[in-house]
Amino acid sequence: MTGLTNLAAGDVAAQGLMVKAERVCKNFGHVEVLKGIDLEVQQGEVMCVVGPSGSGKSTFLRCINHLEKVDAGRLWVDGHLVGYRQRGDKLYELREKEVAAQRRDIGMVFQRFNLFPHMTALQNVMEAPMLVKGESKDAAKARAEQLMERVGLSDRMGNYPSQLSGGQQQRVAIARALAMQPKLMLFDEPTSALDPELVGEVLDVMRDLAREGMTMVVVTHEMGFAREVGDSLVFMDGGVVVEQGVPREVLANPQHARTQAFLSKVL
Repeated sequence: MTGLTNLAAGDVAAQGLMVKAERVCKNFGHVEVLKGIDLEVQQGEVMCVVGPSGSGKSTFLRCINHLEKVDAGRLWVDGHLVGYRQRGDKLYELREKEVAAQRRDIGMVFQRFNLFPHMTALQNVMEAPMLVKGESKDAAKARAEQLMERVGLSDRMGNYPSQLSGGQQQRVAIARALAMQPKLMLFDEPTSALDPELVGEVLDVMRDLAREGMTMVVVTHEMGFAREVGDSLVFMDGGVVVEQGVPREVLANPQHARTQAFLSKVL
């Protein structure tokens, strides 16, 4: 790997950062998808990432929890280098078991709900704490029931995914991610696969999480949500951060011509 600096993990934590990306690059074959991303997310911040399809938004999100390996640069979550350990000036990739341990603190909600079809909604939420953290069935069930109530689905605990609407399935997916008690939540266009009338119920749950102080990075096309809930807005295009700032200011008065062109089509 190239493009590395000697910023210590403790320095990142001391800055109050939940996420720090430093010159992050990612290639798929000969295609440069991320071309040196520098971003910082404070603890308790809601960062909304917008941009056209193919701009690298989802790839960057997947790099944060090492679902994609970066080709250059570095990423920290809560002061810990993601996917690697440093010895001197060199980075060494962590074993899969160590990467999995890091992912316990990072919840991720995908476009598609990825629920286990053979499990009830409640069982879907219970599974990871028991399997990954070794929680007892009773403890996992108690938290799962609280989370199902939190996302407004206390009357759907015994339903299978096929018996739930898309919006309900996505709320179960959010509850499942929260069951691991993460420090950080990543949302990859969580409403893009939903019928328009179901979008609101998912965004309401996300608003509640923001009010409770959850640190969130949200890749989204929902500009109203970004304006209302986001603390920061990042516009990406062509694998770079083109513009970022306070959502209301960026959306009302974008400074870069590319941002202006994009927003003119989506607002």
